[in-house]
Amino acid sequence: MMVPDLSWILLLPLAGLGLLFMVGSDKTSSIRRISTAAVLLPFLLSVWVLAAYDHAAGGFQFVQKIPWVAPLGISYHVGVDGINSLLLLLLGVVSFAALLVSGSIKERVKEYYILLLITVIGTYGAFLSLDIFFFYFFHEVAAIPVFLMIAIWGSERREYAAMKLTLYLIAGATLALIGLIALYLATGLQTFDLVQIQQYLAANPLPISVQNWVFPLIVVGFGVTLTLWPFYTWAPVGYAEAPTAISMLHAGVLKKMGAYAIIRFAIQLMPEAAHTWMPVIAALAVVNILFCGLVALTQRDLKYILGYSSCSHMGYILLGLACFNVIGINGVVFLMFAHGIMAALAFALTGFIADQTRTRNLDEWGGLAKQMPFVATCFAMAALASAGVPGFANFVSEIMILLGAWDQYRLYTVLAVLGVVLTAIYMLKAIRLGFQGPLNPRCSKLLDAQTPLAKLPFALLLAVLILAGCFPSLILNHIDSSTKAIVESSRIKY
Repeated sequence: MMVPDLSWILLLPLAGLGLLFMVGSDKTSSIRRISTAAVLLPFLLSVWVLAAYDHAAGGFQFVQKIPWVAPLGISYHVGVDGINSLLLLLLGVVSFAALLVSGSIKERVKEYYILLLITVIGTYGAFLSLDIFFFYFFHEVAAIPVFLMIAIWGSERREYAAMKLTLYLIAGATLALIGLIALYLATGLQTFDLVQIQQYLAANPLPISVQNWVFPLIVVGFGVTLTLWPFYTWAPVGYAEAPTAISMLHAGVLKKMGAYAIIRFAIQLMPEAAHTWMPVIAALAVVNILFCGLVALTQRDLKYILGYSSCSHMGYILLGLACFNVIGINGVVFLMFAHGIMAALAFALTGFIADQTRTRNLDEWGGLAKQMPFVATCFAMAALASAGVPGFANFVSEIMILLGAWDQYRLYTVLAVLGVVLTAIYMLKAIRLGFQGPLNPRCSKLLDAQTPLAKLPFALLLAVLILAGCFPSLILNHIDSSTKAIVESSRIKY
């Protein structure tokens, strides 16, 4: 199958961004149409890339490389394998859904869509890059607009949330940058090219003493983005105060850049250090799962529940990474996709209700299933997916992680199962308080999602979640060759 250059995934939203700068601020309809096209087209292209990727051949495909700063070994180098092609699809689905729910934005519309497109472009760039310099560059491009969007269009505590998120992510990014520069210098290759570094280190691994101090810098640095305990506290307040689209994008996609970077730059390039540090990561993962799950249990604000739940689920990703076997890594990549879709759906539904009620406190909702049957049904499905019920993608991915962890971390695996129980309790509590029982009189005038366009973002996300859950081989066959290559290149027996 012929596939256009991967760069079109970046160029199309970039062209849309350029058009937005030329449109007058009062042309709201034109701004929304241009933004929709700028997000929809790369989404369709990401589907095409996923379908065209030859998972039997494996490796990086559709590669493009253009030298940029030769003396420093910096190139515009893009390509996809089974892992990042799936993450491109995740971004495509979530960004399109996020754009569809942005119709409630009425003030400074042009600036809103400009910042949203920059976030999307940065995230696409990070997932596509096979050059470490450009990965880091795009990672920062994606993060910067988030601060502004929370500060401008966020809720009551937006300034506090934006400041806290900024300080944490800057600290994490600084640590990661130190680690990446140390890696660049330690190889002596004078290149940021990931493929070249990977091939060189496979034959000439770094001394273990070097690996052991570079590895934690990268893991903790990007772990802040992934909400590694105890560096997660920026996330619940950030998601709660952010506009709905940013909650969806950040919880659903941007934090997965942290896990992706840990796989690419830490585990794959420094496997010996990974063996040393992964038991520590596994212990922190269980703390992530249980502590954040218990805190979620105490919340009454639904966005805070979802925020802490998201941090808890990242513990499963960390536990899967610590397994260092194919089933565990497959589970991690699958969960990155499944959780991204589920989190985006849950935040989208919460935002839809909160825009009408002007509150996210579950005590002030009640009985919404009678008033909003479509939204309530979708939320119940998202809650079941979050709790790992069979039929949804989360079930398969979490089972794989638990099976992968069983041989090495039996106690941690048992504790991680308790996290599933906690998730079921706080999600069922949210359904009971918010959607069941008698209808709260103050909610009697709320409107359900009535038009096909209003239902589309929720239906799209839910359909993907169920499709991946009922037919997991569609994804597992795709990612398996890439995850096996990572484990084999790390010389790990499985």
